[in-house]
Formats: sequence, structure tokens, C-alpha cells
Amino acid sequence: MSSNVPINLATGLLRVAVGAVFIAHGSQKLFGWFGGGGIAGVGRGMHMMGFRPGERHATIAGLIETGGGAALALGLATPAAGASTAIAMGVAAGAQASNGFFASKNGLEYPAVLGLAAASFALGGAGHFSLDAATGRLLDKGWMRALGLIAIPIAIAVQLGRRHATLKNELELAHDEDSATN
Repeated sequence: MSSNVPINLATGLLRVAVGAVFIAHGSQKLFGWFGGGGIAGVGRGMHMMGFRPGERHATIAGLIETGGGAALALGLATPAAGASTAIAMGVAAGAQASNGFFASKNGLEYPAVLGLAAASFALGGAGHFSLDAATGRLLDKGWMRALGLIAIPIAIAVQLGRRHATLKNELELAHDEDSATN
């Protein structure tokens, strides 16, 4: 055990930091804290990005980020917390991919790294200094980790597919309306 203390401590510190970032971002969406837009403002942004209805998507994203972030920070139900937050960040990264890689251009860099960190906790667990360890890994079983890892790409593909279909339909409707008026 003593040789694993630095690794478990490092894992715990990173997990708490990543969880805190998710809590902050979710609080921006849900409550408008930390300069966030709240449900209404984020909902408008989600609508513009093709997520319909925007406010529902903002609420879901906010709940996943806040709740999943808190669970990550505590190291509780880490496979589910890691997978759910990884899904949210994977969808965000996919939606921002057209802006390029770097965060300075609103690219996919930031959500991709957060999503990868979250997926890493879904795969590797919370470490020794966690509520999962304290509860005998009741909510951190191997099958839960496997299920979470399977769910991540599927859920991201479904959400981005819905967004793509929505944007495509709106583009076609706009084109049809333009054709009808000309």
C-alpha cells in the first residue's frame, strides 16, 4: 500500500480538480454563477448550436456537469460519473470541432481534454482516497466501468447525430423557403 500512496494521492487530487471544474461549469448553466448564462442564456446558445429544445439541453448538461462533477470530486459512483461527464464533453467537443482544435478559437481542445480525463476515471476508478473505496466499491464494479466505456461513444454519436439532423432539416427548410419565394 505505501508504494501506491503517491499514485492514489495524485489520482485523488486530479479527480477532485476535474470534478470541481465540472461543478463550476454546471453551475454556470444551471444558476448563472461564475459569469454563466443560466438555463435561459445557455439554452439560447444550445439552440443556436442545433440542440433542440435548447433549454432542456442546457438543463441536462448542467445537471450532468454539476452532479457528475460532485460525484467525481467525492469519488462516488465513479464509472457513472466519469461516463456521464465524458459524454457531455464529447458532445461539446463534437459541436465545437468545426472551430478547430484550440480553445482560444472555441475549438474542441478544452472539452476533449476534460472528457478524456472523465473517461479515464470511468475506466480506472477513483483511487484509494474516495467514497467508492470507503464503501467497498459498491458503485464501482468492473461491469459498471465496461458499461460506461461502451456508453460513451454511443451516446455521443446519438446526440451529435440528432444535432446534425436538426441542422440539416433547418437548412433544407430554409432552402425550400428561399426557392418558393424566388
